[in-house]
Amino acid sequence: MNILILSAGTRDKVVQYFRKELAGKGRVIATDCSNLAPAVYEADAFYLVPRITEPGYLDTILDICEKENVTGVFSLIDPELSLLARERQRFLAVGTTPVISDYELVETCFDKYKMYEKLCGMGIPTAKCYADKEAFYQGVERGEIAYPVFVKPVRGSASIHINKVGSKQEIEVLCDLYEDLMIQEYMDGTEYGADVYVDMISGKCTDIFVKKKVKMRAGETDKSVSFKDKKLFEVIRKFVEDCGFRGMIDIDIFRIDGIYHISEVNPRFGGGYPHAYGCGVNMAAAVVRNLSGQENEVRIGNYEEGICMMKFNEVMIRDMRGEEIVP
Repeated sequence: MNILILSAGTRDKVVQYFRKELAGKGRVIATDCSNLAPAVYEADAFYLVPRITEPGYLDTILDICEKENVTGVFSLIDPELSLLARERQRFLAVGTTPVISDYELVETCFDKYKMYEKLCGMGIPTAKCYADKEAFYQGVERGEIAYPVFVKPVRGSASIHINKVGSKQEIEVLCDLYEDLMIQEYMDGTEYGADVYVDMISGKCTDIFVKKKVKMRAGETDKSVSFKDKKLFEVIRKFVEDCGFRGMIDIDIFRIDGIYHISEVNPRFGGGYPHAYGCGVNMAAAVVRNLSGQENEVRIGNYEEGICMMKFNEVMIRDMRGEEIVP
């Protein structure tokens, strides 16, 4: 069995987890558009590929799948998730299974306002959102919402262009600078992250790991502590199964006045997943079992509370003499 990890970037740990899982059973192949992406050198093989927006990108990836006899493929960046989901049949035609939810669901996750509408329709508490600034101003006048609020792109990732604002003037400036923004209620509560796995065969949620976020950096969890609450587990389980998710899911959650609110949903490995892995929640093993045709057992909450994750900086030094540097 061979696994292809697309846009590996700096996610060295994920590559390492799959190499360990496949030791003696298969290979991990990684791609990136830069040969200064450290994670690719952790893989058994590395391909330098065009950017995902360039013509021919998909054909390049499909060629790699055929050449390397790839069993399963997944991406670590949001913009590529929809491509994988949309082109599922082309991957299956070359014998490769995309580890991703269906296209419409992936698109809903990437469109934060659509996800807001979906959560509201399912009766799940979430932050109030407005896709139109005039509707927001009217909401303020009616007392439905108050400053401060978050202004963010409807489609975006890594916390880029997200701003906490406290006045109409600030909103006007941001709307002049950027297009396709939405306004979201400021969630003043305890923030959690959930790493979730939904079995690709049975459709059952098999793993949930929850961490209380202690510190964030560049949109990712920098420090966290493991946390357990059966009530929250059930909210998450029902949500992901009712939606029809498959594979790895990363969910942002806030607890306000004792009520859990789902904020954002990303159908991929989250940046804080190493915390879950370090606590024994092995989603690499779950992926490999599914790709082998085996269902996973339900192991929701099978970890200890009070275990901390602390990220720290590391560097990779590599001799690149004689190679063209692709930043």
